Amino acid sequence: MSAESTELGHGHSPAAWTAVTVMLIAFLIGTIAFWLDWAWLVWAAAGLLVVGALLGWILAKVGYGVNGPKSAPKEH
Repeated sequence: MSAESTELGHGHSPAAWTAVTVMLIAFLIGTIAFWLDWAWLVWAAAGLLVVGALLGWILAKVGYGVNGPKSAPKEH
């Protein structure tokens, strides 16, 4: 068996890309807010981080995850 046949395809789905993008934006906002000492925005960014994780989970559950019925896998 080759390594390609055992690959699970982690991160190759709309759910994963959406979740990671939202969470990266949350980290960016949180880092800048922390540096500027804006505590309220740091907490808002932490909330956005949780939203990103939930969004990825919800999208995976409705079929946009790896091997989901609404996700078209790319050929390598």
